[in-house]
Amino acid sequence: MMTTWLDDLNGQTVVVKFGGNAMVDEALTESFCADIVALRHAGVRVVVAHGGGPQISSELVSRGIHSEFRGGLRVTTSEAIDVVDDVLAQIGSELTSLLHSAGGAPVALAGDDHGLFSARRATTFVDGARVDLGLVGEITSVATAHVEAALETGSIPVVSAISRDVDTGELLNVNADSAAGALAAALDAQWLLLLTDVAGLYGDWPDRQSLIRTVTTDELTALMPKLESGMIPKVAAARSAILGGVDRVAIIDGRTPHVLISEPFGSSGTVVTAPLERTHDE
Repeated sequence: MMTTWLDDLNGQTVVVKFGGNAMVDEALTESFCADIVALRHAGVRVVVAHGGGPQISSELVSRGIHSEFRGGLRVTTSEAIDVVDDVLAQIGSELTSLLHSAGGAPVALAGDDHGLFSARRATTFVDGARVDLGLVGEITSVATAHVEAALETGSIPVVSAISRDVDTGELLNVNADSAAGALAAALDAQWLLLLTDVAGLYGDWPDRQSLIRTVTTDELTALMPKLESGMIPKVAAARSAILGGVDRVAIIDGRTPHVLISEPFGSSGTVVTAPLERTHDE
């Protein structure tokens, strides 16, 4: 039997962050779920981490709740956090149903269950000034026991990006890219795949010719001030994951059907790696 690149992933842990407009396209969601099940059947220990940005925005509008973003992060009020919680639970339920229909054995895990994600209130900087984000959290620790238990049984953990404040117990909204990165690092994953609505990371957006194929964490740090605000949390998550021990991060276009299995990870997007010094030392 011919060996494929998928065979080389057998036994490896891969965290896939699902989000963006692919989540509101039924055909893309179905192809995503089919890919996840195919990876699991190939022996990959695959974990899905999801947000719900488009759905949360839509539900906030329908309930008449004001929403805004600062530094690429959603400002989250006490009214909004209830919407975030409801929407993420619904998305988790829908994803597990679709994964089951595709032949998988999914297990939905809310990020605030079993102490999976613990966090503290976060702020960000906009134009050099510190900005309050409300009930937005920065993950301080990840308890992987329930995720690992699901993986050991051959299941597919489906994890939502929400957490509890370690000091107050309040629900906190967590950026899904950041949650996926923290989870990947805690699981010692070989790959973190960040699905987005563009082909990858661009050095000079919107110049389509400036797509970056490979980049180190050091180079990412230099690029950060030049990035669009919406890309900053994704790039920060990629950098943090690599520094936390993840081997590779791929930023890829989630609008492409079957992008997870049609080609080796990152072939058509951007792959983030550790600095050469760390690679040589290891």
